[in-house]
Amino acid sequence: MILGTSVVVATTLKPLNDTRTILTLQGNIQSADPISLSLSDLQALPQHQLVTSTAVTDGTLTFDGVLMRDLLASVSAQGSTVVAEASNGYSIDIPWADTQNYNVLVAWAVDGVLLEPSGKGPLWIVYPRDQFRQLRDIRYDYRWVWQLNRLIIK
Repeated sequence: MILGTSVVVATTLKPLNDTRTILTLQGNIQSADPISLSLSDLQALPQHQLVTSTAVTDGTLTFDGVLMRDLLASVSAQGSTVVAEASNGYSIDIPWADTQNYNVLVAWAVDGVLLEPSGKGPLWIVYPRDQFRQLRDIRYDYRWVWQLNRLIIK
């Protein structure tokens, strides 16, 4: 019996011409200075879609975004930890291994609708919790950062 599935597929959403900074990357990256990215910058990276349940919603949702490992590779990031910070003040350390072992998504849309800063947006870190039983654990639930605005690579 299959209780749930998550699928990550390549997808293409119409890129928006939005140049406002929504994510800053800093730390052990290719640049000594922080790198600021807009939604357009993120959408220029390979896009993926993840269908999974969450700990805070009912049923499954379809998330569109970029794999965190692709995002980190795009700035030549290297480290053991990614500190994810949100505009609401929340911060958590994400082990580097998570970004390599799982299809962790930095999502900008849910069910085809862009995430709004007044909700969980503009970006939400999403784990494929239905694909890996071990991800249905509170330790991983804490890593689902919504209102994401900064990644610090250590």
